[in-house]
Amino acid sequence: MSLDFTAIDFETANSYRGSPCSVGLVKVRDGQIVDESFTLIHPPAWFDHFDGFNTWLHSINAEMVAGAPSWQQVAGWVVRYTGSDTLVCHNAGFDIGVIRYACVADDIPWPSVDFLCTLVLARRAWRLPSYRLPFVAAQCDVGFHQHHQAGDDARCAALIAVAMARKHGAQTLADSAESFGVSVGHMETGYYAPSMWRRPDGHAYKLIRPEANRTPIRTTRSMAGHRVHPGR
Repeated sequence: MSLDFTAIDFETANSYRGSPCSVGLVKVRDGQIVDESFTLIHPPAWFDHFDGFNTWLHSINAEMVAGAPSWQQVAGWVVRYTGSDTLVCHNAGFDIGVIRYACVADDIPWPSVDFLCTLVLARRAWRLPSYRLPFVAAQCDVGFHQHHQAGDDARCAALIAVAMARKHGAQTLADSAESFGVSVGHMETGYYAPSMWRRPDGHAYKLIRPEANRTPIRTTRSMAGHRVHPGR
């Protein structure tokens, strides 16, 4: 066995999690990046409006995705690109949530995937002022360019996962998760077990399919009036 996985990162058009507008994928084999891919996405219908704040973050707007592949097309491509790999994300609750909610919005099944959250690993490894991607990258001596650019964020998550595995001499992603006491999450249609600090009883969570509410969910704001995207 070796350190093989695919890192993934999404950006969304608005505050609804099922509105992906771009995705970055980075394939790792034996601890080395061997391939990187990126595409814009036309978000699912009813959720394809662009919030100004999201566009400010990632510089993607409605005109840019007008001719982009649909989520249904991209979802199939992601499954083919990933194969049997475990997905690595920084804040898997967000990125795996994008897959779940976008699939519900387009009425397609959730894919069956395993995933590991580098944010959860970092919380187990260090005391940091923040566990957002730039802070964890700095802790791991990982070079970081443009935050909220899906390709760059996926690459950063991949390098963090490799650095943390090497920190414990882990030969596989599962070994790395084990060394930090973190579970590898799993998703399939109708079932979701998060990547989290492992409880002694091994408890996982069965979830009802998330509702694709056509009323946009407002993004939370801090007391200073800025939108907050925890962990990213």
